[in-house]
Amino acid sequence: MNKKSKGIFPMMSGVLIGVVLTLVVVAAVYFGIRNINVMSKLEQAAKAEIEDRKEEVVEEEATPKMYGLEVNDYDIVDGKVKDGEVFSVLMSKLGAGNSDINELVSKSKGVFDMRRLKAGYEYHAFYTRDEESPRLAYMVYDESAVSYVRFSLADTLKVEVFEHELTTTTRYANVVINNSLWVDAIAAGVPALAAAKIADIYAWTIDFFGVQKGDSFEAVYTQLENNGKVVAVENVLYCDFKHAGRSNYCYYFEEKGTSNTYWNEKGESMRKAFLKAPLSFTRISSGFSYNRRHPVTRKVRPHTGIDYAAPTGTPVMSIGDGTVVFVGRKTNEGNMVKIKHNSTYQTAYLHLSRFGKGIKTGARVSQGQVIGYVGSTGRSTGPHLDFRIWKNGTPINPLTMSSPPATPISKEHMDAFRANMDKLANAALTIQATDWLSGNVDALL
Repeated sequence: MNKKSKGIFPMMSGVLIGVVLTLVVVAAVYFGIRNINVMSKLEQAAKAEIEDRKEEVVEEEATPKMYGLEVNDYDIVDGKVKDGEVFSVLMSKLGAGNSDINELVSKSKGVFDMRRLKAGYEYHAFYTRDEESPRLAYMVYDESAVSYVRFSLADTLKVEVFEHELTTTTRYANVVINNSLWVDAIAAGVPALAAAKIADIYAWTIDFFGVQKGDSFEAVYTQLENNGKVVAVENVLYCDFKHAGRSNYCYYFEEKGTSNTYWNEKGESMRKAFLKAPLSFTRISSGFSYNRRHPVTRKVRPHTGIDYAAPTGTPVMSIGDGTVVFVGRKTNEGNMVKIKHNSTYQTAYLHLSRFGKGIKTGARVSQGQVIGYVGSTGRSTGPHLDFRIWKNGTPINPLTMSSPPATPISKEHMDAFRANMDKLANAALTIQATDWLSGNVDALL
């Protein structure tokens, strides 16, 4: 809003609040909201939206800062560290003297390891404006999304590490899958970090190699931002992942005495005894069958496993806790690891290029531990993992195997969980409607 509106806004604000509260009712009808608490929150959001606009207009513009420095005092040159460019070369290029460079190197000890200066990472050079000959006053190196290093050449030579000022925001996502979880999530404006988090949560429930066109998910999640850039996704608070026509709900709830934080609507842990798949970010190339033509011998023979096509070197994980009962090479299977999980289940991982660290007969492995890497050893036409499961000695289809959940929420915490479940489900509606309200307030103003 421009400054001309400054005098008009206070006079119009009462009318606007009336109009926006009308929008609250419209939003409630549009989104099917009947919960009085949700309606109250929408009303508060609408009023807050108006107040925010008033503050934006009345508030004097603050002096902008970057990395703790007032930007109006400096001319800033941005750049990226080049391949092979060390600190002394970079600083010399930016105009620092040799004696200052040497002293900064000395002062960096115990604060920042100069060898961690990486090609492609951004830096920002701050030059003084109040002199005929501009002088380099600061160089800031973006060490990561959460921290930066500030080299001071102003009054005192200093090397300091600071954390970026991060803000936590709550977001709502609604994504229909037409290509893949990752492609469609990003196309809908959902960070890849959020999609990865959702995939991790449902790793025991949904086989993402079998996600179908038309599957969808809606989620409420919190993310950390640095100047509008998402640097981390903290928690997925609520999610409904619709797969093959069935809703799969998950809710965030911290229960004392357990590390589990994600639960379904029954209070059962989203974690289960076995992961749905031993790989990530790949595709299925051949399915479970008792009547498959072998790609090498061309003979029809049973293939009691699932082939996952993946690049050589892709990490292969154990789908559950267990003990290694075989590790070695066989003519057809190539490099293979076989794991006994309990008295009922065994799994095998074939055609590996190499084995994971510490993997030997008798070794205990945990769920998700890397036990080997994709390869094409043995009788194989190309890099892939042949994954097999036996139940009581009989091969079963890994894609249709059901896995028992971990310990559910205790009875003493169930009421608190159910109250939290309702709260999170309502949050999805609230955020959805609030976003709609915000857009319509923008249109009014």
